[in-house]
Amino acid sequence: MRNLLPALALLSAPILLALSSNSPVQRPRSSPPGTATYDKDGLKIEVAYSRPYKKGREIFGELVPYDRVWRTGANEATTFTTNQPLSIAGKTLPAGKYTLWTIPHADKWQVIFNKRMYPWGINMEGQASRDPADDAVEVTAPVELVKDPVEQFTIQLVDSKVPTLELTWDRTRVSVPLE
Repeated sequence: MRNLLPALALLSAPILLALSSNSPVQRPRSSPPGTATYDKDGLKIEVAYSRPYKKGREIFGELVPYDRVWRTGANEATTFTTNQPLSIAGKTLPAGKYTLWTIPHADKWQVIFNKRMYPWGINMEGQASRDPADDAVEVTAPVELVKDPVEQFTIQLVDSKVPTLELTWDRTRVSVPLE
């Protein structure tokens, strides 16, 4: 037995060292990161966001309340980057990097491009961190109902007549043409 104790101590040392280290344990995120990209005719757009799941919950009007600013995803604030100016509902969004915010309503959404980068999407009180003074462009887009529920929040940049930003989750889709 005496001969086993030193061997056990040597074997357990790496485990104890790993458990006591200050490095955080990496666990899979419940809302994993996602990226939507568009690259055509010199126009490059990228949206980086986190993708929460429905998990049987009622999304719009409950988990994401109506008439309140939403960070448009989970975790860090969603970012929208364009290398060229865009015309969105007749308003000019200069080339650059923005945070993307929305105010969902039952029949329409306000879609907001904010000039400021925020390290997280909400503050300590659980409210959106966005400062409206830094809004670059705000537009209104109608809600479309989709037939089959979408389990995971999805942002796409669809190549139609003009690039279109699509936000889809549960039975809701909002489309914003980007000219």
